[in-house]
Amino acid sequence: MEKISLGFILNATGGRLTRECFNIKISSVSTDTRKIKPGSLFIALRGERFDGHDFIETAFEKGAYAALSEKPVENTSRPVIMVKDTHSALLHLAQSYRMLFSIPVVGVTGSVGKTSTKDAISAVLSQKYKTHKNEGNLNNEIGMPMTVFGLDKTYGAAVFEMGMSGFGEISRLSRVAKPDVGVITNIGVAHIGKLGSRENILKAKLEIIDGMKPDGELILNGDNDLLSGYITEAKGKLPIHLTSYGINNRSGVYANNIETTSEGSYFDINYHGGRIRAFMPVPGEHNIYNALAAFCVGMKLNVDPRLIVEGLASYKPSGMRQKIEKIGGVTFIEDCYNASPDSMAAAFGVLNAVKTGRSIAVLADMLELGDRSQQAHFDVGRNAAQSGVDVLLCCGNDARYICEGYDSVKTGGKSYFFEDKQLLGQALLDLLKAGDTVIFKGSRGMKLEETVKTVYEGWKNK
Repeated sequence: MEKISLGFILNATGGRLTRECFNIKISSVSTDTRKIKPGSLFIALRGERFDGHDFIETAFEKGAYAALSEKPVENTSRPVIMVKDTHSALLHLAQSYRMLFSIPVVGVTGSVGKTSTKDAISAVLSQKYKTHKNEGNLNNEIGMPMTVFGLDKTYGAAVFEMGMSGFGEISRLSRVAKPDVGVITNIGVAHIGKLGSRENILKAKLEIIDGMKPDGELILNGDNDLLSGYITEAKGKLPIHLTSYGINNRSGVYANNIETTSEGSYFDINYHGGRIRAFMPVPGEHNIYNALAAFCVGMKLNVDPRLIVEGLASYKPSGMRQKIEKIGGVTFIEDCYNASPDSMAAAFGVLNAVKTGRSIAVLADMLELGDRSQQAHFDVGRNAAQSGVDVLLCCGNDARYICEGYDSVKTGGKSYFFEDKQLLGQALLDLLKAGDTVIFKGSRGMKLEETVKTVYEGWKNK
């Protein structure tokens, strides 16, 4: 972070300083006293289970130079900037800080694949620019603006992932990031429980346009039905340009001549002006889509196509996404970050690409699906059976409907439902044998990684 003055913070937030002070320079921003560094600005946020205002003096004791607060703070040892709403002040401060940098910025959103696409774009842009990006899942109205403060004058580009659960959130994040390029990976059913329909999800994702610069580029997955329809409807009516990518839709940048291996996919990228062979070192068709989005971004930001494919070949998944481990003759695929019907389908594709013997799917609940949840879980079970999953183990509440859907397709495979993750883990250990391939997939709130850890330790010691 570049140092900023209290005057800069006052102008950005419209705040009021409660006491006179010397010319203080802030060198970092924090909302968590456990991460306070000397010279920090502490922003006191209120949540459902905590109130940061209770920790302002603690922040000062740990070296914070100043604090943003909604509440009066008496007898404080350091300057406090009073604002009406600290959450709003955080967004306004991040927006002002972002505008200190004249670098290309990319915003990424979508129902699934946001983080993987962001990481692919970063791998591509890093071939030409020092590139800043969100770490992990810091993509909400706290995490993304806090990521913005990580920018400094050494960076040549930035990629910001934008998540949401309702209307207005992407709009606010886009206005902070001011992207030159926007990417929407797809429109699925994640968060449909709150937004009610895929059409409303599309509307919420399109809020990324709100902060985009005039003459910017919006890059969309042309194989997604709703995004394809939007391209047809909106082309020529927006102050920004539209670009599409796909495998089936060949009106824009597209992939063909696809060769799938257990290590990844080889494919040709066809674009205006040429064709180039690429390799994505992770299996699954969904990763080809991520690569195509990254290719479009790279081309827009003047990265040579040869450097783009070098960047794609260097891609590595982050966190708990498609992490592949081989232990004692069994291949484990850990994909516990999140889950939706679309990402479940992608997981079955990965399982088929990697497996050599039996395929085993360990699935937990998909959350935030509202009234569609039971049917969505049933459909995932049918998809699992039709995709050739040999053994299915499920846990959770609605995950029982995955088993019902699986059993409705007569394949000769076996399904097992557990209300307890420990029992599921033990059952998996009992039936595992060398040559099996296992994928773990569930929504983040199900914490399926706990089962993964138990199974890893049990299998190593078996």
